[in-house]
Amino acid sequence: MNGSLYKRGSVYWMAVRVEGKLYRESTGKTTKREAIDFLDERKKEIKENKLPNAKLPNYKFAELSKEYGTFVENQKGYRSKKTFIRQLVEVFGNMDLRDLDTKKVEKWQSKLLKTRKPATVNRKLACLKHMLTKAIDWNMASEETLKQVRKVKFMKEKNRKLRFLNTDECQRLIDCCSPHLKPIVITAIHTGMRRGEILGLKWEQIDLRHGFISLTDTKSGEGRQISINDTLRMMFEEMPHSIESVYVFAGRDGDPLTDVKHSFNTALRKAEICNATFHTLRHTFASQLVMAGVDLTTVKELLGHKSLNMTLRYSHLAPEHKSKAVKVLDEIMVKRSTSEKICSQFVHNLTPEEPATCHKS
Repeated sequence: MNGSLYKRGSVYWMAVRVEGKLYRESTGKTTKREAIDFLDERKKEIKENKLPNAKLPNYKFAELSKEYGTFVENQKGYRSKKTFIRQLVEVFGNMDLRDLDTKKVEKWQSKLLKTRKPATVNRKLACLKHMLTKAIDWNMASEETLKQVRKVKFMKEKNRKLRFLNTDECQRLIDCCSPHLKPIVITAIHTGMRRGEILGLKWEQIDLRHGFISLTDTKSGEGRQISINDTLRMMFEEMPHSIESVYVFAGRDGDPLTDVKHSFNTALRKAEICNATFHTLRHTFASQLVMAGVDLTTVKELLGHKSLNMTLRYSHLAPEHKSKAVKVLDEIMVKRSTSEKICSQFVHNLTPEEPATCHKS
C-alpha cells in the first residue's frame, strides 16, 4: 500500500491508494515530520479496514448550499449566484455529495441545454464547480467528487451580434421615457455605467467642479472615474437635489430605486425599439465611442473592463480606422519608390567623371 504527501497552502495532505481506489485527506499538519506520522497512523488504520472516508461525514448537497450561500453573501454577483444555488438545490439537494459524479452532472447539463442557452448553462456549471471546490476546503467532500465534477466540460457559447442603439433610437427612447426614468437612461447612454452602478449612485460621487463621477463599488472590484460631458453636467445641475436622500435616483422615501425594468420596457415599446435591454445602453455607449474614433484602450478604462479582451468585441465597429492603418503602407511604399526612382535617374545622368553619392532615404 503506497502513500504520499503533498501541500495545499501551508497544510500537508495525504493520498493513499487502496484496492485501486485513491483516498485523499488533509493531515491538518504544517510540518512534514508531523504529516509523515499522521500518514503512517492512517495507513495502519486502513490495514485494519478503518478507511479514511469513514471519518468524512456524509453531507447532503443541500447542506453545502447553505454553507456556500453564507460564504458568497458579501461577494460581487451574489444576486445571480443566489438564484443559481437555489436552482442547483432543486436538482441535487437530496443527493449525497459523495454520490455526485460526471454522469449525473452531464445528464443535468444536457437536460438544461434543451431550454437554456449555453452561456446560462455554463454560468450554473461554474457555480457548481466552485461549490465543490469550497466543499474540499471545508472537509465536506472528497477530492474524488471534485475530480468527477471537473470532468464536465463547458459548452461552446454562441454569442449573438452585438446590439446597440443608433443616435435616432437613442433620442426616441429618451423622448418616450417617464420623468423618473429619463435621467437614468441619459446617464447610461453618456457614461456606459451598469444599471446597479447608476441606481446606487450618490451625490457625493458626482464632482461637477472637476467634471467626473467616482465609482468605487464596481463589478470588477476596482474603482474608476468617468468624465462628465456637457449633457450630463446640465442634467445634474437642473435635477432636484433633495436633502432627505443621498442618492441621485431616489424614490419618494429617499431610498434608491431598485428596479426600472417595467418602465424601461414601456419606453422601449413606445419608441418601437426591439431586441434591447437596459444593458444595451452600455453597449451603445462603447459602440458609439469606437465608431467616433476613440481608441479601445480608452473605452476599456471607461467601461471598467479588467482586460482588453472584453473590449475587443467592439473592434469591428471601426473598419475605417483599420483601413487608414493599412493605407499608411501606401504612403511608406510610395515614398520609398519615388526616392529610389529619383536616385536612379540621378545616377543615370551622371557623367563618367562624377562620383555617384546618392543615398536612399
